[in-house]
Amino acid sequence: MESALSSYRVYFEIFKISVAERLTYRADFIFSTFVRFLPIVTQIFLWSAIYGIGTSSPRASINAYSYQDMVAYYLLTMVARAFSSMPGLSSGIAEEVRDGSIKKYLTQPIDLLGYLLWYRIAHKLVYYVFAALPYGIVFYLCRQYFTHTPTWEMWVGFILSLVMSFLIGFLIESLLGLAAFWFLEISSLMFIYMMLNYFLSGHMIPLDWFPSWLTVWVDLLPFKFTAYTPCAIILGKYDNSGILRELCLEFAWIIGLWIANRCAYHYGVKQYSAFGG
Repeated sequence: MESALSSYRVYFEIFKISVAERLTYRADFIFSTFVRFLPIVTQIFLWSAIYGIGTSSPRASINAYSYQDMVAYYLLTMVARAFSSMPGLSSGIAEEVRDGSIKKYLTQPIDLLGYLLWYRIAHKLVYYVFAALPYGIVFYLCRQYFTHTPTWEMWVGFILSLVMSFLIGFLIESLLGLAAFWFLEISSLMFIYMMLNYFLSGHMIPLDWFPSWLTVWVDLLPFKFTAYTPCAIILGKYDNSGILRELCLEFAWIIGLWIANRCAYHYGVKQYSAFGG
C-alpha cells in the first residue's frame, strides 16, 4: 500500500513539473496553438469548391455526407487528432536509446512508460487550457454546419472515445520508439506510420468513403480510433449498440498495445548496450 502511494506521489510530481515546463514559454505555446487553426479556412473553401457551393448545381451529398456534414467532420477530426497526436514521442525515445540517456530509467525508480504518459497528459492539459478559447470561437462561428443533434449516449461515447484515442496514440508511438532498441534509427518506420495513419485514421477522408473490401480490413486496425471513430459517434454514424461495440474494441486495442509496449521494453532492455549518456 505504501509503495503504491509512493508511486502515485512520484507521478503526480512528474505531472506538476511537466505542466510547469509547458508554461515556461507561454507566448510561443499560445502562438503555435492559434496558428494551428489557420488551415480551417482553407479546408472550408476546399470542400465548398468540391460540393459546388455557390454554383448553379451544387451537390446535395457525396457518399451520404452533405457539405455541412463534411465541414463538421473535418472540425471534429481536429479535436480528435489533438487528443491522439503525439509529436516527438517516438523520436524522443529513439534518441534516448541512441545517446544512452535512457539509462536514467534503468538506474532510478522511475518507469519509462509511466513517466512519458504523465508528461503527455500534462502537455495535453496545458494545450487544451490555451486552445479552449479558439476552439470555442471556431465551433461557435461554424455552428451552422452541425445539423445533427447528438443524444446523451453519443456524447458519452464521444468523450470516452477521445480519452481512449489519447491512449492509443500514445501507445502506438511509444511502441515505435521502443523499436529503437533493435533498429536505433526509426525515421523510416515513423514515415510509414504517419503516412498510413493519415490515410487509415479517417483524417484525410471519412473511412466509410472507402470501398467495402478495404473497410473490412481498416475496421480491424487501431488507426480509426485516433480520428474517425470519435467523429462518427458524435455525427450519428453509429447506433447505441455500434457505439458500445466500437468502445469495447478500442479498449481491447489499448490492452493489447499496453502489453506489446511492456514486452518491447522488457526484451529491449535485456539486449540494450548503453553508450554515451
